[in-house]
Amino acid sequence: MNRVLFCLLACALAFGLCGPGCMRAGPDYARPEPDFDMPGGFVSGSPEQAAVETDQNRWWEAFDDPALNRAVMRVIFANPDIARAAARVMEARAAVTQTGADQYPSLDFNASRSRQQQNIVEPFSGQRVSVETDTFSLSLPASFELDLWGRLARASEAARADLLAAEQNRRTMVQSMVAETVNLYLQIRSIQEQIDLSRDLVAAYEQNRDLVERRYERGLVSVLDVHQVRRSLARARSQLPALIRARGRAGHALAILQGQYPDSENLKRTTADGLPQLPPVPAALPSQLLDRRPDIRAAEAALEAACARIGAARAARLPQISLTGSFGYTSDAFDTLLNPASQLWQIAAGAFQPVFDAGRRAAAEQGALARYQQQEAVYAKTVLEALAEVEDALLSRQQLIEQHSRLRSLVSEAEATLNSAENRYQRGLVSYINVLDARQASFQAQLDLVEAQYAIFRNRVELHRVLGGGWDQVELNK
Repeated sequence: MNRVLFCLLACALAFGLCGPGCMRAGPDYARPEPDFDMPGGFVSGSPEQAAVETDQNRWWEAFDDPALNRAVMRVIFANPDIARAAARVMEARAAVTQTGADQYPSLDFNASRSRQQQNIVEPFSGQRVSVETDTFSLSLPASFELDLWGRLARASEAARADLLAAEQNRRTMVQSMVAETVNLYLQIRSIQEQIDLSRDLVAAYEQNRDLVERRYERGLVSVLDVHQVRRSLARARSQLPALIRARGRAGHALAILQGQYPDSENLKRTTADGLPQLPPVPAALPSQLLDRRPDIRAAEAALEAACARIGAARAARLPQISLTGSFGYTSDAFDTLLNPASQLWQIAAGAFQPVFDAGRRAAAEQGALARYQQQEAVYAKTVLEALAEVEDALLSRQQLIEQHSRLRSLVSEAEATLNSAENRYQRGLVSYINVLDARQASFQAQLDLVEAQYAIFRNRVELHRVLGGGWDQVELNK
């Protein structure tokens, strides 16, 4: 037993000498500098923007809507795509353990029993006899590879980077699913307001129809006015089914995100009235995106893994030294197996150096370098696209706010025009077609205002997403 302990101690000593502190072939990773000048602030930014806070874990609660909060949390914990991304993190974590285990000595236990029959010829009698023999053995084989050039260390480094990439991809998935959830919720709210406006329009046309029909019976207006108001009423009623269908489809999509049966009724029963005035939008310096956005961090982690694999491929071309040892017992009788006389031990060291492989290992290193260069281009593109998304969202916000302000003025003028047309019609100064045109213009202006209002809210969601938001920090019990 002392000899096997000596063997294992030798392996442990070798690990201590050639473990994390030994030389590692290949380049060490460093974040690449962008090929363009990073501005000090976003070009489309505005003075109203506040600084980004690092604890924006539940940004959607600014909408002050309990139904929205419940919908988001159901998506985070029940969405199938998020569950799949979480499982990929678990797979990457297992790969880190598996790859890291190669840097440690391995110890196995073997136990066997064998029976052999052999026919022999006795030397004196010449008779052929059959002899059966039993063999029992117990052994503890151990092996260890001296990681002189850091091949195993680089492989473990790549696995850890893959784990980081998987975790950031999960956060990107959470980020996208939450943003889509809030957008669908806002879309449903917007459609519901349009439905309410359309029903109000139908009710107004019904009142106008009754009024016009009474005036027609008294001979005050022509039959043309009656047909015109009935036509407008029929058109207003025909618009409702399309809106109800759109609301239902959006509700189904939201239920799917929550991992539920497509049902559009549950949300309609719980929607709150009105939306609050949101605080200023978050802003950030362009350079902060490199540390805040999970998709950029995932691309950088993949780049770091590719860099580590260059070192692993380069180290594979260098000599490999391994230690092996074994201690055990072997005997032809079970009751004498553990006797000291039955002990068997072995210790050996071996070296392997590739001499000729037709350039296979050199090509593997070149391939690893090429994959690093590809991932470097992916990282650069990811950064540029992230910056473009922020600039687009900030620019859109400015234009949406301006559009909303002008639409509010349009709604006021349209309502004043409608009131004037109704008064003049009741006094017989204009035809009913003027009232119909004014009512339709007022209705359309209100629809446009509702859509512009919700476009600003959806733009707010997009800003949170492209700026790294912070909702990806919600802990998942998976």
